[in-house]
Formats: sequence, C-alpha cells, structure tokens
Amino acid sequence: MPTKAVTKDSTELHARIEALRPMLLRLAQLQLRNLSWAEDAVSDTLLAALESTARFTGKSQFKTWVVGILKHKVLDQLRLRQRECPYDTDEDDEQLEDLVFKPDGQFQTLPQNWDAPAEALQQRQFFEVLEACLDTLPGQIGRVFLMREWLELDTKAICQELRVSPTNVWKMLSRGRLRLRECLQFNWFGQSSL
Repeated sequence: MPTKAVTKDSTELHARIEALRPMLLRLAQLQLRNLSWAEDAVSDTLLAALESTARFTGKSQFKTWVVGILKHKVLDQLRLRQRECPYDTDEDDEQLEDLVFKPDGQFQTLPQNWDAPAEALQQRQFFEVLEACLDTLPGQIGRVFLMREWLELDTKAICQELRVSPTNVWKMLSRGRLRLRECLQFNWFGQSSL
C-alpha cells in the first residue's frame, strides 16, 4: 500500500514539474538567447528539482523554488558558454512577442482588473502580466535587466559578459525599468500613460 502512495505522490510531482517547463523555457531562452542552451538549462533544472524534492521545505511556493534552481542553471550555462559567440536576432524578439500578443497587438489573455493593490500582488494574474511585460523588453535591454534583477549579477559581471560599458548597462537598465513600468501601467493598472 505505501508503494501506491509514493507512486501517486511521484506522479503528482512529475506533473507539477512538467507543467512549469514552458515558463522555465521562456525565462531561460530570454536570458540565454539560444534555444538549445535554454533547453539544457531547463532539463538540468527539472532533473535537479526531481532529485532534490526532499530539500523543498515549503517556505516558498514550489514554482519559486524551481525558478531558483533555474537561476543557477542559467548562470552555469552562461559560464560554460562564456567564450562562445552569442547568437542574437530580431527573430527571437518576434517569437517571444507571438507568445504574448495576438497579431492585432492585444494580449493573448487579458489581465484582471486590480481592485486593491495589496491583494493584487498575491494574485497569480499579476505575475503572468509581469512575466509578459518582461518578455516584451527588447533583446539586449531585456537581457541586461534579467541579468541584474533576476540573476542578481553586478554591473562588472554584466559588462564582462556582454562586453559593454557600465554607462551602457545603466542606460539599458533605466530603459528596461521605464518600459516595464509603462507596460504594467497600461496592461495591469489600466492607465495608458505615465
């Protein structure tokens, strides 16, 4: 009888982890700008999550825990591929836009209205809109923003990775924050201008 319980729990765990795969792949691809590298990072993440579920204490959401693992796997990929030439095209931006927007420019799924700010932060819908807004950041700006805010790299590390000056990093971060703010105000808060 205990075997069935373990199997049921194991099946549920596999289903939960597999359900996160598309979101993890989008995050990894946005940061790494290479589908095969992103797939490697996601595969490593899912394998690590399956192997270390006993370490999940429940102090955070399961999704947050798995995204934290992905963060480290993306950093591993960046270190591994540091000497390789990055592949970056406008096609990547177009593919990401197709995931978020319809051909007429509207969101694929509309966000809910935000009635009370404190409650809305806890709503899953807010994080979906935030993720969609992050996906719309232009190539290099999105990459710099995620390196700083998600991977928590310092300016020096970003400069070395992307071969840009600190001034350029700060400009891209500023532009990324402004675009993110504008996107959230328009698509979440319901205001069309700052």
